[in-house]
Amino acid sequence: MENLHFNTKFVDCLPGDPVEENYRREVVGACYSFVKPKKNKGPHLIASSKEVANLLDINAESCQTDLFTDIFSGNKMVDGMKPYAMCYGGHQFGNWAGQLGDGRAINLGEIINSRNESWTIQLKGSGETPYSRSADGLAVLRSSVREFLCSEAMFHLGIPTTRALSLIGTGEEVMRDMFYDGNPKLEPGAVVCRVAPNFLRFGNFELLASRKDNDLLDKLVEFTVRNYFKDIEPPSTLTEEKKIIWYSDWFTEVCRRSAMLMSQWMHFGFVHGVMNTDNMSISGLTIDYGPYGWLEGYDPMWTPNTTDAQGKRYCYGRQPDIALWNLAQLANALLTIIPDEEALRRGLNYYRETYAMYWREGMVKKLGFEQIEKEDDVLIEELLSVLSSVETDWTLFFRLLAKFDLDEEIPRIDQIIRTIEPALYSSVEGNSEYLNLLLDWFQKYRARGVRSAITKGKRAALMNSVNPKFVLRNYLVQIAIEKASEGDFSTINELLDVVRQPYSEQCDQEENYGRKRPEWARRKAGCSMLSCSS
Repeated sequence: MENLHFNTKFVDCLPGDPVEENYRREVVGACYSFVKPKKNKGPHLIASSKEVANLLDINAESCQTDLFTDIFSGNKMVDGMKPYAMCYGGHQFGNWAGQLGDGRAINLGEIINSRNESWTIQLKGSGETPYSRSADGLAVLRSSVREFLCSEAMFHLGIPTTRALSLIGTGEEVMRDMFYDGNPKLEPGAVVCRVAPNFLRFGNFELLASRKDNDLLDKLVEFTVRNYFKDIEPPSTLTEEKKIIWYSDWFTEVCRRSAMLMSQWMHFGFVHGVMNTDNMSISGLTIDYGPYGWLEGYDPMWTPNTTDAQGKRYCYGRQPDIALWNLAQLANALLTIIPDEEALRRGLNYYRETYAMYWREGMVKKLGFEQIEKEDDVLIEELLSVLSSVETDWTLFFRLLAKFDLDEEIPRIDQIIRTIEPALYSSVEGNSEYLNLLLDWFQKYRARGVRSAITKGKRAALMNSVNPKFVLRNYLVQIAIEKASEGDFSTINELLDVVRQPYSEQCDQEENYGRKRPEWARRKAGCSMLSCSS
């Protein structure tokens, strides 16, 4: 633990805030401010990820030590750390919000592991920074449990994401108004240690552009491409013309990664809830787990965010378009150093084309086919229409579809219903319109399967490799949170074990974690929609 090797390239290569005092202020001409984490009275380890610890060359035994808890709660600094909070802005719900910054997150530095990989270590909920505005910089247990578990659940699903090393209780209480109804109460505090190659957001670049700080914007872009996009090689001589081409290639890669991320969110039914530009990772990672959620019944207009309940700007079905809008804001910010509008437009068009390709490819695999046919778009659209006509669990439907027998010459409606019934939230008996739609789609699906000539076993294996048995449903996390609030952390660790193997049958866990949302959770706080403080 004490031999962790820290690298401080971000603060060494980019200008920082010259003011050392920690008070709220506008920070100009700097990419960060030095700030130390708040020391906690009684830090105690709640959970840790052995996989993330391994990334940092920390063994499992070390994770159980007091030293581990002290370091990753912010109570102890070790040699090489230069803790700082980043300065950035952002568009929030479509409006420019000006300076935002790391209001409750502090980067400890970058750890270089034995494989020469660089991982930035960040504590969330570690106290006030110059960017905390009117907040206290702290985090409560419930939001920290959600971030810790979902970070790891997303990784094991195969979705690009920031990671979570540890969840540590602070031994202190934090005042929060969960429902924004004027009834705040004290809740247990916690700190999550987040890990990623970097935590740069679209907003880091937007803020500098908004201030017309073009020299620093250029410096930040060059630093970003050189350090975090090493596959995009710089020209041997960095003339202005060649630099514009180099930066344009980088922007196109940001568009590609964003397209891939959005397609995966859509394939898995994940809804981020707050796709502001300050919550968009420049590296195409899922970042900032606030009021997120997973589709239960398929509904393209569903949002998990109570703040978004009226406008539904960030609902499931709009996520790909919002990502494009956010990329357009990034392109606008980069215009001063990439004065080639056509190149930036090409990047945005590449996003559109790439997203459509990734979406189609992923959905075809979810249906169990290896090759794409031109009629597949219609088959997919008709399926979505069927799923929206009767409340049908997104995750379970595709998992159950692998059990459907394509060898049956004429699909029978009773056979179809038996196959998908665990995914239905209500009885469909007597619903002739729905039953006719369902039967028609399954007949087309069977015909598509016959043309593909894929064997039953191979099709099931393909589908079960991309359609998870388990996702981190909000009601499951809420159960874990309620138990944790009483000092019982067992369900957190059980869920962590389950999400490590989302595609495995795990029959012993099916009853507890592999079913659709129970009716009691439909409108229960924390189980469906959440506030930004959740």
